[in-house]
Amino acid sequence: MIDLDFIQALIRAVDESSLDNVEIERGGTRIRLSKTADGAGGAPVLMPGSSSETPPAPAPPAPAPAPVAVSEAPAAPEPGGTPHNWVDVKSPMVGTFYRAPSPGAEPFTDVGRRVSPGDALCIIEAMKLMNELEAEVTGTVREVLVENGEPVEYGQVLFRVEPA
Repeated sequence: MIDLDFIQALIRAVDESSLDNVEIERGGTRIRLSKTADGAGGAPVLMPGSSSETPPAPAPPAPAPAPVAVSEAPAAPEPGGTPHNWVDVKSPMVGTFYRAPSPGAEPFTDVGRRVSPGDALCIIEAMKLMNELEAEVTGTVREVLVENGEPVEYGQVLFRVEPA
């Protein structure tokens, strides 16, 4: 559990910086702070779970910080949902999607392959850094929604996994 003093210090740091939003993970809890309502979903949210890390995006300063909202409940599913209760694997950053570790190499995964937490699914290149995206659930890859070498956006669905 992250203490309130840490959250308040983080809010002050973001407020005094030129960052518009920031997301960090500490002790299995992810914290997202945003100065603007259209930044990363509005007010800062405390969520259990996720291991994806997003680098902070610089932006012009906003007039005032958003209030802090603390929630211990998991986020509600998106409208429409995923077919067959499959799990959407989304891009944690903007970058270029690569299915294999190098050109001509075997892809990390493909439709029909079983994955377990920690298994590499793809690489997302962002600012000349290669970021390996790992599976967070055990299951079978049912869809690969992006072609090799395509640009991807933050939150874009890359894979759909049927949980085991």
